[in-house]
Amino acid sequence: MSDATDVRAVHVDHRVGSPGELERRMGFWTGSLAGPHRTLLLGGSRSGKSAEAELRLMAEPRVTYVATGAGDASDAEWTARIEAHRERRPGWWETVETAGLADALASATGAVLVDGIGSWVAAVMEETDAWDDPSRVQGRVEELVEAWRGTAARVVAVSDEVGMSLVPTTPVGRAFRDVLGSVNQRLAAESEDVALVVAGRVLELP
Repeated sequence: MSDATDVRAVHVDHRVGSPGELERRMGFWTGSLAGPHRTLLLGGSRSGKSAEAELRLMAEPRVTYVATGAGDASDAEWTARIEAHRERRPGWWETVETAGLADALASATGAVLVDGIGSWVAAVMEETDAWDDPSRVQGRVEELVEAWRGTAARVVAVSDEVGMSLVPTTPVGRAFRDVLGSVNQRLAAESEDVALVVAGRVLELP
């Protein structure tokens, strides 16, 4: 093998449950890998949306993984989740931990996986003290949408689908839901592909 070798087919084994699923995966791995191209994957907690995002970029020789959620050493459960994600990712992927998502997208080339938009919204609301006044994040949201629209990269972003859950019982929870729901709509409108992930199954949205 050399730098000119192009290997696209990966994970072609007994773990692929059906010919249809193999065909779906091969569509990601054998098609054009060049950007710009934007994919937004929505799903609830433990829906499999992060695993689906990783699968879609598995044939890429280089991937920048943008982690927007900051770790908390005092939260063992959250730390364990982050570590599980790290162990699942290929060792050659580069990880960038930042809430400066607009800058990361504006300067990115190649393949980028963003995980996720929900933790970015939480971080930005904290930075701008927007829990009592969500309008304070509007400037940051506009920067993100502009960077998403103008990126040269092949981007797959994961976000939480908040519209089908119970109405949050606190003002802070409702503020977060409303901002994230709005961001999801804005990014979806600027995306070539949008999909909903439920119980590990993927529904492509028109």
